[in-house]
This record gives sequence, C-alpha cells and structure tokens, in this order.
Amino acid sequence: MMRNILLLLFLLFSLNSYSQNELKKIFKFSTFYAAVNGGTSLSNVDVYSVTDGLTTTTIETPFDYTLALGVRKIARMGYEPKEAFKKGQENSFSDAATIGKVKGFEFLFEVDYKRQEGIEYLDQHHFLRYVSECGNDKCTKPICIKNFTAKIEYLQDGFADIEYFEASERYRYKYNNKLSFNLGAVQRLSEPYGYDPLEEWKLSNGNLHYTYLALEEGYNVNFISHDIIQYLDPQGNIVAENNEVWEAVVIPQILADYTEKKRDQQNNTIQHSLVIGFDYYHYTKTFWLHSWGNLMPWHYDGGSEFSYHNFNDGEQWYDYSGGLIFGYKYNKNLGVFIEGKYNKYWNREWHDFSVGMNYIIF
Repeated sequence: MMRNILLLLFLLFSLNSYSQNELKKIFKFSTFYAAVNGGTSLSNVDVYSVTDGLTTTTIETPFDYTLALGVRKIARMGYEPKEAFKKGQENSFSDAATIGKVKGFEFLFEVDYKRQEGIEYLDQHHFLRYVSECGNDKCTKPICIKNFTAKIEYLQDGFADIEYFEASERYRYKYNNKLSFNLGAVQRLSEPYGYDPLEEWKLSNGNLHYTYLALEEGYNVNFISHDIIQYLDPQGNIVAENNEVWEAVVIPQILADYTEKKRDQQNNTIQHSLVIGFDYYHYTKTFWLHSWGNLMPWHYDGGSEFSYHNFNDGEQWYDYSGGLIFGYKYNKNLGVFIEGKYNKYWNREWHDFSVGMNYIIF
C-alpha cells in the first residue's frame, strides 16, 4: 500500500512535471505539522491468586500517546473554527465529504503512531481531491463535462481494522448552489475481506477442529497420565496443563495468530464499483447544515477465489458512507450541534459522532 502512495506522490509532485511557480501554487496555504500528544491510560489493576498462598500481581497499562506527522491543504468550512496550531488531534468530520468548499486541488497526508490502552497502532489517512465546475462561462447544455470531481484516498485505521486504497471519478450535477448529485466509478484495492481462513477447518456440524489446527501450527499435547495433560507451544514451553485453560486462553490466541498470518499471506484484490452520491452545504452564522452520502449498489465480479461475492453467496451488496454536520444557535446564549460520519465497506463498519449543546453565561 505505502509503495502505491509513494508512487502517487512522486507522480503528482515530481519536479519534472511542475515548475516552481506551479508547486508554490499547489502548496500555498497548506500546513505542515508534527505533534506529540499523550495522557494517562487505564489505571493499574491488582490481580490476586491463592494457588501458592496469597500473591498479588499488578497489571500496569503504559500511558497513551500519539505522534502525528502530516501536511494538509483543506479550505475550512464556515462552521469550522480556526486553530492557532495543528496538533494532529483535530477531528474534522468534513474531511470525509465528497466535495470541498473550493474548486481545485485539496489534500491531506497524515501518519499517526499511537498507543491506546497498551496496544500500539499505525493509522494513516492520505487523500487528494480535485473539484472542477463551470466558471463565469456557464454551460448551456444540461450536462457539462467541466463539472466533475476526482479523489484518491488511502486509509489505514488500526483500531477499526480497515485498510484500503480508493480512487473515484464522478460527474457532478449541481442542482443549485447548495445541493449537488454525483455519479461515477470507484476502484478499491484492499486485502480480501471476504476471505475466512478458518473455513477449511470447520467440521460438518459447524464446529472448529481447533486442536488439529494447533498441532499443524507446531503445538504439541503430552498425555502424562489419565488426568495430567501438558500443552506445549512450538518452542516447547508449557502453555496449559488442563483442558479449560487450553480452550479458554491458548486456543483463542492461536486462532487470532493463524487468521492474521493467513490474511497477510493473501494478495490484495481490486474491486470496481458504481457509486452515486450527493453533497449539501448551507451556512449562516446562526444555522448550518452540511451533509453528504455515497452508495455503491453494484460491484463487478472478477471471479477471484477470494472475491467478496463468494463471501456474500454470489449476491450483490451495498457499501455506503455518509456524514452530517448540523449546528443551530437559538440565541446569543444557547446553541446545539450534531456531527458524525459513518462508513460500511464489505464486512467492516466504523463511525464517529458528537452531539451536544453550549450555553454561554454573560
């Protein structure tokens, strides 16, 4: 994936393709930022045992942190406040919108190295968005080829376990200055999310032959006596001495490691889809509404062994995404807001939202 991103950057920003003035124009008003953010994680937990007398073990969770590196050039919507500094913690829901506030190029490239509740993640979000529309020379035809939008995006969300590269090309029909509709094609490159590594290990009754799978992965079982059993890992270490611990603790970890290994061994698959969408933006100082949505109702079946069509019993499915940003100030004191975005791709779902009210006392 990263090789594709680097190639994309090279093609778009190659000095052989752009003059110095053109490069300045592209990066004008963009912001490069680097920031480290941290804080306390889960509190320490005391675990007690009476197996060999009373013993106490303290489980400590290291502090949370995020190292953010990025560059962005995205015009602020009217409802977005201006920050003194970019800290990498900004959660701008409008970044996911299909159409930006201005015409031309906008981009975001951000990498986050983070630790959350003791687990480390690598998150990445990169995109290039280009919006074109008629200028003062309004088109007289019902369909104008000057109205189009294109977007190239790479997303890796370790917490949501989703990673894909997406390119879309769409014709945009402006119903009015606030509402527009779009229609086009989307190409997505990702791991085969329809692939189930455990399918081949399932028995006819639906249960899993997990012990045989563990043996194939290098684990061993020693029957010391009729009531003493030792379970050993591939390095020969004893990991369980009874069936309860073997099934409740060791087997789940074996299955997790196995599925991750098998998924990593698979080549990425490309999915061609039809997309239709809309974008609505209205703003005043006391009321604003920004909403967008995308629906992929049809997907080309290339006949791949690990195609999501096979996972979905050969049927089509709906992938979709959308967002809503709403704010209303009743008066100088009281205001309410609703913000959120939702994505459903394949068998993955991820979302963010924020709802609340503000009351200012003068």
